[in-house]
Amino acid sequence: MNWVFIAGVVLFALGILFSICLHEAGHMMTAKAFGMKVTRYFVGFGPTLWSFKRGETEYGVKAIPAGGFVKIIGMAPNDPDVQPGDEPRAFWNKPVWQRTIVLAAGSITHFILGFFILWIAAVFVGLPNVQGAPGARAEVGGVSTCAQRFDRERGEHGEFVPCSESDTKTPAKAAGIAPGDVITAVNGEKVHSWEAMSDKLKADKEGDITLTVERDDKSREVTLTPVVVERPKADAKISEEQPRVKPSDIVATRVIGVEKESTVTVGPIEGVVAATDYTGQVFKGTFVALKKFPEKIPKLVEALTNEERDPETPVSVVGASRIGGEAAEAGVWPIFFFLLASLNVFIGIFNLVPLLPLDGGHVAIAWFQKVRSWWAAKRGRPDPGFVDYDKLMPITYAVILVFGAISLLTIITDIVNPITLSGS
Repeated sequence: MNWVFIAGVVLFALGILFSICLHEAGHMMTAKAFGMKVTRYFVGFGPTLWSFKRGETEYGVKAIPAGGFVKIIGMAPNDPDVQPGDEPRAFWNKPVWQRTIVLAAGSITHFILGFFILWIAAVFVGLPNVQGAPGARAEVGGVSTCAQRFDRERGEHGEFVPCSESDTKTPAKAAGIAPGDVITAVNGEKVHSWEAMSDKLKADKEGDITLTVERDDKSREVTLTPVVVERPKADAKISEEQPRVKPSDIVATRVIGVEKESTVTVGPIEGVVAATDYTGQVFKGTFVALKKFPEKIPKLVEALTNEERDPETPVSVVGASRIGGEAAEAGVWPIFFFLLASLNVFIGIFNLVPLLPLDGGHVAIAWFQKVRSWWAAKRGRPDPGFVDYDKLMPITYAVILVFGAISLLTIITDIVNPITLSGS
């Protein structure tokens, strides 16, 4: 097994663990800011490996690196950890707006981290260079040595004929165009994406083409004479019945010999705009995925019986880490960062679902209690007091059981029939 793949898996898993630790740190810091008493903050679960105490809080690391936790006294009205004199600092004795912020702080931390990861991707790693995306431009990723023609009789399905020393250089190569150059105009008309540039080149059926090329903030114009070679149509298809491209699908094509740069980076300021745009897209995609979540569970079961895995089925930390490792191995780091950011946004949104034991469940109870007390006072009745958590335990256990079963199903499916970058 490739060590880069293993390193990618470990790095992705550590990224998830780090994000969960920040989630708990968000709870802790906001609780401390509101004067609540925080007694413990630990990374991991199980036996304690190492810890120290600073002030009234014990910090440490436990043996099982499967998350983390923070202990705020008085999370429930009957919390036995509330010592005499600490009642004013207990969680449940703080205003509901403060409790809401503390409970939501974990999810907000995930959202901030997801945004920051996308900003790093935009500035240092690269964003998809597609039309309409932030930072999209007609940047050259490669320059062909010769204008390769397609031979449908070569190989199993037909192949491009390799370049030889006797072949004439492509117009782009002869003109000195190099990877990293950005084409900003075609025949004087500005273009802001590779797709727009390509469309203008295709629209010119004959004659020379003048390109405005930018390199190191300097622009120059080059005039090229495209060469005509025979190549398959973009929509040409092959199948078991038709293993080779049909002769009718091979057409004369004018080419200049440039290849698209698949990713682009932007400056720090533009990176904020790009990260904001992609964060919005991730939020939208997450809500769509959550809406479809119930219908995907049967597909997970089907995947266990070696049915083809639906790439839109949920993935566990195990599956996500595997994909992260594949992305690292293939050198497609934008996928690695996008997946890590998407997972953070998903965890943040999921934690706000109004069901116990999720943070959203605690928020819902806090506001239910607030509204119930207000309604009682409005009718001149006594305050009904705190919600009895003991009565909610059966529902809590049921939620834990269902989510636990789905998590186990997803993990097993990710082991038996994983989603991969190359397809299931």
